Amino acid sequence: MNSYLKEKQGEFAKAIDFFKKDITSLRTGRANPAILEGIMAEAYGAKTPLNGLASISVSDAKSLVISPWDKNIMKDIEKAIVAANLGVGVVNEGDKIRITVPTMTEENRRELVKKLNEKMEKSRITIRQTRDEIKEAIEKGEEEKEINEDDKFRFMKELDEEVGERNEELKNIRDKKEEEIMTV
Repeated sequence: MNSYLKEKQGEFAKAIDFFKKDITSLRTGRANPAILEGIMAEAYGAKTPLNGLASISVSDAKSLVISPWDKNIMKDIEKAIVAANLGVGVVNEGDKIRITVPTMTEENRRELVKKLNEKMEKSRITIRQTRDEIKEAIEKGEEEKEINEDDKFRFMKELDEEVGERNEELKNIRDKKEEEIMTV
C-alpha cells in the first residue's frame, strides 16, 4: 500500500464506522436499545443521554424497559422519549418505563430502506471525497517529481481497488440492514 493511501486509511474507516453507527437508529421491527441513542433527557439542570440516567434492557422482541437509577427523573425521561417522536408506545409503569415497538407495515419498511440508502450515499460521498484528496496528492507528487509516472498509475490503481473494497463493504452492511428491516 502506498504512503498516500496509508495516510488517509483512517478516513475510509471513519466513514464506514459512521455509517454503521448511523444506521443503528433505524427501527427493524424488533426492540433494540440503539433506537434510544442520541436521546437526551433534561435532568438535574442538564441534558443527559438516557443511558447515563437509566438502564435500558430488552424485555421481549417488541418491548424495551428503561429503569431509571433515580425515580425522581421518571417524567423527564418519559418526556424526552415522547419528544423524540420515534413512533413507539411509551408507558410509565411507576418504577420503570416500558417502550413497545409497533409492528411495521410494508410501507414503513420501504420508507426505512429509503432512509438507509440515503445514509449509505452520504458515506459513499465521504469516501469519494477522500479518494479525490488522495488522487490530488498523487498527481501533485508526480508534478513535483516525488514519484514517477509508473508509480502514479500503480498508486491510482491501488486507490481504485481500495475505494472499490470500501464501497463493497458499505453495500454489504446496507444489504444486511435491509434484510433486517424487511424481515417480518
